[in-house]
Amino acid sequence: MKIGIIGTGNMGRILAEALIDGNAVSPSSMMITNRTLSKALEIQNRYPDLTLGRNATEVAENADAIFLCVKPHDVLGVLETINPVLSRNKCVISITSPISVNQIESKVDCSVMRIIPSITNRALAGVSLFSFGARCTMEWRETLFTLFKKISVPLEIEEEITRVASDIVSCGPAFFSHLVQSFINGAVKETEIDQNTATKLTSEMLIGLGELLSQNHYTLQSLQEKVCVLGGITGEGIKVLDRETGDMFQQVFRATQKKYETELERIKEQFGL
Repeated sequence: MKIGIIGTGNMGRILAEALIDGNAVSPSSMMITNRTLSKALEIQNRYPDLTLGRNATEVAENADAIFLCVKPHDVLGVLETINPVLSRNKCVISITSPISVNQIESKVDCSVMRIIPSITNRALAGVSLFSFGARCTMEWRETLFTLFKKISVPLEIEEEITRVASDIVSCGPAFFSHLVQSFINGAVKETEIDQNTATKLTSEMLIGLGELLSQNHYTLQSLQEKVCVLGGITGEGIKVLDRETGDMFQQVFRATQKKYETELERIKEQFGL
C-alpha cells in the first residue's frame, strides 16, 4: 500500500514521521508534498527513501491512501484538483474536524474517512479519532485501523462528539502544557527554585504520572486520594485549585465549541451542504 500525504505542516509532518518511526509504513511506500516544497524536502532529508511529489495531483495519482493535511478551507480546492485521478479503489482521509465525511463523499467517488491525530501520536501514544464515510469499504476501515494501532489507540467516534473529542485528544496537550507552564512559573515566583530545576522536576513528575496511569496502578481519582492526605499540604493546594479553577474548563469547551460552529458554517457555504 502506498501512503500519500498532501500538506506537511505541523500535523502532516507529525503523521509522516510517526507512521515511519512506528514501523507502520516504510519510507519507500510514502509520497509527500506541500505547497512550499522545501517543507516536504526537510522530511525527505531525514528519510531519503521517501518520495517527494511535485504537487497534490501527483501524490493522489500514485498513492492508495491519501491524507489531506491542509487547512480546512483549503480542503475543497485540493479535492477538486485531485478528483480526476481518484479511482474507486483509493481512500481519501481528512484530518480536520470541521469537515464531515459526508461533505467529502459528496465530492469524490472513492472511500472516505476522517482520522483526527494528536501530537502525542509522535511518541507512538495517545488516541486517533476515526469517522467513516457511508461508502468506505470494510477493507479500508480495517487497514487504516490496523495501521494506526502502531502509533496510537484508534477510536471510532460519532459525529456529534467530534469537536469535544478533538479538544481532549488533539488540543488537550496544548491546554495542559499551558497549565503546566503556569505551575512552573508559580513555583519560581513564590519560592527560591530556579526555572530550569522547576521545569526538570515538573517534566519528570508528568512522565511518572503518565506511567502510573498507563500501568494501571491508579485511576486519576484514586491517585489524588493517595497523595492528598487529610489535613496535609497537598490538601491545602487542592483547596486553592478548587476555588480558583471553578468552571474554567467549561468555559474552555464553550469557547472551542463556539469557534467550531463558526467554522462549520463557513465550510457548509463552501461545500453547499
